[in-house]
Amino acid sequence: MKAVKRHTDNPWLLLYIERWITAPVQQADGSVVARSKGLPQGGVISPVLSNLFMHYAFDVWMGREYPNCPWCRYADDGLAHCRSLAEAQQLKAALEERLHECGLEMHPVKTKIVYCKDDDRRDRYPVTSFDFLGYMFRARRSKNKRGKHFINFSPAMSNSAGKAIRQEVRSWEMPKRSDKSIVDLSRMFGAKIQGWINYYGRFYRSAMYMTLRHINGKLVWWAMRKFKKLKRHRRRAEHWLGRVAKKFPSLFPHWRMGLLPTVG
Repeated sequence: MKAVKRHTDNPWLLLYIERWITAPVQQADGSVVARSKGLPQGGVISPVLSNLFMHYAFDVWMGREYPNCPWCRYADDGLAHCRSLAEAQQLKAALEERLHECGLEMHPVKTKIVYCKDDDRRDRYPVTSFDFLGYMFRARRSKNKRGKHFINFSPAMSNSAGKAIRQEVRSWEMPKRSDKSIVDLSRMFGAKIQGWINYYGRFYRSAMYMTLRHINGKLVWWAMRKFKKLKRHRRRAEHWLGRVAKKFPSLFPHWRMGLLPTVG
């Protein structure tokens, strides 16, 4: 809050911020819990205030103290690029002290020094990958414009993101929607699938193929429950869905990518 006070002359704004921070929280059982600091989890204003605080606690501080270290931040997750292990260790110690001054602390598990291994950096270090914003960054085999393969430190959809998507697809309970047509299912879930492809398909799109094929599996189970002739006949249902996909390849976003149903 001190950083905010130094950069605003509006006392009413400070009063509103203080009220947001100290407002009591009502639990699901109706009980009210008093608060004196922090921001309520899931609060509408919480992301705005968190970003405002982190701007001064981290962004401005990094620009002032470490102008030669490129960095990026999203909410309370951030990355900083260093040129050596010694520089990374020094920055980590200084950042830990800075956050402590601001009443914050580093995550004991997520905070780590990672070696970005590729064709130009071939040393051995214990940690050579990390997750950030749903992507896993690690050494991957790539191909340049001339068709030559090389090892590049690049992002692709993380395993945890793929697991979260598959869990959400299961929550749709498509096999139980036998009252819907396949066109209805496309309208209900097509936008969500397209959003995943737009976000996670920017880099190494093939990393999300297994997760997208999981949707085809759920559509097969839906067909088995909807049509009596396909009941307890998985291969027959897969053939049926495959014919539909070939006839209407634009029905689902991942079908447009070529991930059509196939017989397993």
